[in-house]
Order: sequence, then C-alpha cells, then structure tokens
Amino acid sequence: MKLKLAALSIAVLVAGGAFAQANDTIAKVKASGVVTMGVRDSSGALSYTLGDGKYTGYHVEICNRIIANLEKAVGRKLEVRYQPVTSQNRIPLVQNGTVDIECGSTTNNTARQKDVAFLDTTFVEEVRIAVKANSGITSIAQLNGKNVATTTGTTSVQTLRKNERATGVDFKEIFGKDHSDSFLLLESGRADAFVMDGSILAGNIATSKNPADFKVVGEVLSVEPIAIMIRKDDPAFKKLGDDTIKAMIKAGDMNKLWDKWFLQPIPPKNTRVGLALSDSTKAAWANPNDKPMEDYAKK
Repeated sequence: MKLKLAALSIAVLVAGGAFAQANDTIAKVKASGVVTMGVRDSSGALSYTLGDGKYTGYHVEICNRIIANLEKAVGRKLEVRYQPVTSQNRIPLVQNGTVDIECGSTTNNTARQKDVAFLDTTFVEEVRIAVKANSGITSIAQLNGKNVATTTGTTSVQTLRKNERATGVDFKEIFGKDHSDSFLLLESGRADAFVMDGSILAGNIATSKNPADFKVVGEVLSVEPIAIMIRKDDPAFKKLGDDTIKAMIKAGDMNKLWDKWFLQPIPPKNTRVGLALSDSTKAAWANPNDKPMEDYAKK
C-alpha cells in the first residue's frame, strides 16, 4: 500500500510539474527550443498567409518582436513554428499548449479572460458592414430580409444578434468557416452583407479581384479591443509581452507598423488597406492596458 501511495505521489508531482511548465511559457520554450505562433489565413492586415507556409501581418510582426525578447530571456535561438488557427479552435489550442502565442485578430472580452490571458491592446477595432458597392445598402436598417454573413466563432456573431434585437431588423445569418469564406459569400452574391471587424473587411476588399466592387458602410456596430493571446496564469510571459509592446509604443515603432500595414501597399498584391489610425487605438497606446471590450461599452 505504501509503495502504491508513493507511486501515486510521484505521479501527482510529475503531472503537477508538467502542468506548471505548460503554464510557464518561458520554461517550456527554453526546454524545447521551439515556440509556436498561432496565425490566421485571412485576418486582414493583422495576420494572413502568403502561401507556402509563410505568414505575415501587423500582429505577426509584433509577435516576432516579442519572440526576439523571449530568445534573450531564455538565452537561446528558438525555432518559430506557425500553427494556423480558426475562430473556433484558437482558444482551445492556446489552453492545451499547442499554441504559445496567438497572433491573429482576437477580441479581448470577459468571457475569454476566464480561459486565456491577453497582452496589452495593440489595436481597437470597429465592427462594420461590407457590401457590394452597387447594392444601395448604407446602414443596418436596410438589411431587413437580407442574407448577412459573419464568421463562426467570432464576437461579431453576438454583435449581429444584439443589433438585430435592438433595431427590429429581421435578417438571415449565414456563416463562413473563416473570414475568406465569409467574404466569398458576399463576393458570390450568396450574402448581401458581411459584418466583421473593419480591418478584416478592408483587408479582404483590398486583396479581392476587384476592390472597387465593394465598400464598408453604415454605423459602427461595436468597438472591440484586439490583442495577442497567451495562456492564463503565466505572469512572467505576460510581463515580457506587455513590456515589449510598451517599448514599441514608446519608441514610435507601433506608429511605423501601423503605417506599414494599414496605409502602405502590402504583399502579395501591393494593395493598400487604407485604414487610418483611430482615436480609440491612439488612446489604448497612450495608456497601455488589457481591459476587455465590456469596459469600452461603458464609455
């Protein structure tokens, strides 16, 4: 019996140690020599694929800066692996240790903060409506009886339903599995509108076959802080990430990145997203924080 108890105690200690390391990203990557970045295929200029397993974007570049500081902290060069994630699986893949740092287009809200942690906000998003330029649609009130696309697993789904209830407009929701799929619903005429983060709408329009065929219209449906996501209860890695972001803001690097990704031509087609820096994002940079979107709604 004593032997069984001793074996059980050892098993518990080993499991506890593994769990502790799983929530200590710095120790985890130091031991393995590998850091896994969660990336998106079509999250506008924030995170997108160039093909052949290559990813780039505003958030990917910020994450590369964080990883450079992570290498200094562990004292070794790290192998960076890209793990494509979707709106549906991004949180579980961070929780279970598959992804160490998620560099996509994730809204920081109170529900998600129960499962994961967020670094300081790098981008404050405005949820808008994209339509075909010749549709005549200019506001949510004109979506009555229309097919409206959004992406499964995003906060825009809740925003859409909330606005539907508030306005009394009755539209049919149809869902894309990712942002490019949702945009295809609009492009092909299966949807009359696509409701999503303004930067994602602008990015998908900019890289479409005929950007002039589409426009972003209507009122701002929601204001949401977008942030890089990490595992919960990992204070050392959160501090490293937050310190990197604060240093980038102070040095003016964040402004330069905004200009590079949202105002200048971007690969692969050298198109401009054309998204001006908003007052909300400027305010988030002036006072770095990880407040959830519910705090923004109180203003």
